[in-house]
Amino acid sequence: MRIATYNVEWFNNLFDDDGRLIENDSWSGRWDVTKAQQTAGLGIVFAAMDADAVMIIEAPDTSTNRNSRAALEHFAERFGLRAREALTGFSNDTQQEIALLYDPDVVTAVHDPKGDDLVPSFNTELRMDVDVDAHPDPIRWSKPPLEVALATASGPVRLIGVHAKSKAPHGARNTTEATRISIQNRRKQLAQCIWLRKRVDQHLAAGDDLIVLGDFNDGPGLDEYEKLFGRSGVEIVLGEQSEAQLFDPHAQLVLSRRIGAAPVTARFKRKGQPYLQALLDYIMVSPRLAAKNPRWQIWHPFDHPDCYADDTVREALLVASDHFPVVLDIDL
Repeated sequence: MRIATYNVEWFNNLFDDDGRLIENDSWSGRWDVTKAQQTAGLGIVFAAMDADAVMIIEAPDTSTNRNSRAALEHFAERFGLRAREALTGFSNDTQQEIALLYDPDVVTAVHDPKGDDLVPSFNTELRMDVDVDAHPDPIRWSKPPLEVALATASGPVRLIGVHAKSKAPHGARNTTEATRISIQNRRKQLAQCIWLRKRVDQHLAAGDDLIVLGDFNDGPGLDEYEKLFGRSGVEIVLGEQSEAQLFDPHAQLVLSRRIGAAPVTARFKRKGQPYLQALLDYIMVSPRLAAKNPRWQIWHPFDHPDCYADDTVREALLVASDHFPVVLDIDL
């Protein structure tokens, strides 16, 4: 079975209110890329992946006049994808949903959120003292994780799709303000990851097979603020000091080697400067799944040999998004 996660930059901009693709020469949300170019690129990438299920981060908006499921299913129909049914969870007001696009002939998927007094539902709040002032702060997800009960031929698997808090100091007017906002955002991001890890612990204690996947806006060794807080959000979710750990080989590689080349899942354009590259996207699996011959790939247009060798796929990856798909093939 092939499961992937893919952050599609401003996917929402490619659809009208009826969920139909806008395939013209107007600008998309991507820098210097038209809607027609981005749409065509995405069609090529999704068709080439040919995944049984794709966790889409920054999926089209669900709101009063728009529907993420309808948009994604129109997209799948337009490009003849096997993964043609869409599942969404709790909607948000950022125009960037989390959604699962899957092949109904291979799996069935149900939105199945969990929550109790100890670990509340992701669409509510968790009170946690994040600034060490002895007063619990309300922590909320701007994009609540998507919890999926996935039925496969070999049994049930739990999926949790994640888009964690960005740490970028958006809106900062000077260096001092940028530092303050960055620290504040990191506290919130770490709190979200602690909350998520609590849910992970519940599933592992229940013996569930679990995959946590998506964009964490974080990773070991990614920025200088990690030294201030001692660990990254990714390490928290993996289970840094827990007996029951999740596994992702790209995170493990960076954790075991702080110096040297690192895997990359995102490539950001900066005006007048070199591209900024980072490892932000992960597919973490529980111990029992780690024994089922999992094989991870990052579809980076220059680092993945097959993607680089295929001119059409390489160029499609570059225009489709500022993130690249992470793909997991596993014996399920």
